[in-house]
Amino acid sequence: MFTNTSEITVNGITLRGHHVSGQRQVLSLDALAFLAHLHRKFEPRRRELMKAREQVKAKISQGWTPDYPEETRAIREDDSWQVAPLAQGLNYRQVEITGPVDRKMTVNALNSGAMGWMADFEDSSTPAWENVIAGQVNLFDAIRRDIDFTTEAGKRYRLDPEPQDRVPTINVRPRGLHLIEDHLLVDGQPISGALMDFGLYFFHNARELLKRSRGPYFYLPKLEHYREARWWNDVFCVAQDYVGLRRGTIRATVLMETITAAFQMEEILYELREHAAGLNAGRWDYIFSIIKMFRDRGPEFVLPDRAQVTMTAPMMRAYTDQLVRACHRRGAAAMGGMAAQIPNRRDPKANKAALEKVYADKLREANDGFDGSWVAHPDLVPVAMEAFNQVLGTCPHQIRTQKRPDVVPNAAALLNVGATEGEVTEAGLRLNIDVGIRYMESWLRGSGAAAIHGLMEDAATAEISRSQIWQWIDAGVHARVTSASPSTPDNDDAATRQVTRDWVQQLVDEVFAELPRSAGDRFDTARDLFVASALADEFPAFLTVPAYQQCLSAASEQGDDRSGEGAPSSSHRMRAGVAA
Repeated sequence: MFTNTSEITVNGITLRGHHVSGQRQVLSLDALAFLAHLHRKFEPRRRELMKAREQVKAKISQGWTPDYPEETRAIREDDSWQVAPLAQGLNYRQVEITGPVDRKMTVNALNSGAMGWMADFEDSSTPAWENVIAGQVNLFDAIRRDIDFTTEAGKRYRLDPEPQDRVPTINVRPRGLHLIEDHLLVDGQPISGALMDFGLYFFHNARELLKRSRGPYFYLPKLEHYREARWWNDVFCVAQDYVGLRRGTIRATVLMETITAAFQMEEILYELREHAAGLNAGRWDYIFSIIKMFRDRGPEFVLPDRAQVTMTAPMMRAYTDQLVRACHRRGAAAMGGMAAQIPNRRDPKANKAALEKVYADKLREANDGFDGSWVAHPDLVPVAMEAFNQVLGTCPHQIRTQKRPDVVPNAAALLNVGATEGEVTEAGLRLNIDVGIRYMESWLRGSGAAAIHGLMEDAATAEISRSQIWQWIDAGVHARVTSASPSTPDNDDAATRQVTRDWVQQLVDEVFAELPRSAGDRFDTARDLFVASALADEFPAFLTVPAYQQCLSAASEQGDDRSGEGAPSSSHRMRAGVAA
């Protein structure tokens, strides 16, 4: 049996995660050998790319401002090149549903009526070992139409009988390049979470997907430079060669989630040419990136309360307009952002308001030239579909009809943060604290998609919340006081107060005291993690990195991470823990 200190290591591969149902299927000898091959070939370059990110951030802190790279001017000015033609299953993408790869969500997503499902191992999924392995099992079963789920109350979820051409196309989002998988080591190094998620899904399902008139399709998150797209393209080439598939079989849609990547949209498509499917406007992470990268550049880059940063803000309009232009110029699909509203069937008035917001958001995207968009709930699929159908009619996309010649790439427009209308308020500060702690508590319990105040939130929510607080403190921002609480002066509504660490800590105590508590919740740890990241002297690049370490520590203390609880038999351990 596994103990807290025992590990199984064979041929340089170490497995130290506790046994998960279905693990034998996905952690086969051949699959582990494939992962080890990818790690040994690409891990050194991944580490170099992470160092390059740090260097770019240091330059920005010293006053450098991102711009369109001069060294790639020829790529941008060359009108001749195009990405590969749209692949099977990626021609109609008006509405894609997103969510984690737990078993219930998998069934619901495939029954949703959406044209695609973004199966998420990243921001809406806590990377606990159970989730990572179970997610791969769920996808394996779903592709083969052999999946169902029964709740403890006895409610059964199963796939609707659908013709193959009406089954949503699956696009898997692996973890970002900055995340590691601590439970699988190659030559003593943790494997990249990105390679783990990509590799297992591709290895087990690529050929089966092709049999079903689909392919191994992916969403690539949080790229910050075209060199990272080149890294992924090389991964794809090696992976296809390894299993004997034609290069170009893999297709990837890249999420434009960082301000530095916004200046390199065409370069990113160029690097992925034969594997490129499109770009996606990952709005929440994009806002987080702007705050993070310019957090110490003073008031010029300070945004108002998160709720006031809408897609009609000048910087967001520039971002989405330039994305559509870049995609359609190169023959790629432009995918819109997330509609995070959650329908409320118990409250008709609230439900009507949520659906109206979603419809307006999707209609704006369709009129701007987007070819499709995301929703977070099955009830929103027909709403988004109606909005896109109103603009597209029977056309599958707008790649050829909406070239956006009116859009001129404009670096200053992308960085026009100061033109965002709104203000910093105490209410917004409290909401950041409330949502940030609530989300992290859900994340620590293993659920990376959390319904909070009528919105489906993922990790970007907590990142925006804590990074805004950090920036407001650093920039000496004054917030409009909106309540008379023990921590605020008895002033009129027009009064303001400087955002300081002491005041934020007082507000944390007040907000925390009002949170709903229950036995076994993780609110204490969530608060500590959130406060540590929001009030740290040095800004942590990602909140989920220390949160992941907390999960590993908690699991180890409970004897659940590498202990004998639920451990496989010795023969099963050897099967799961070795590779050629």
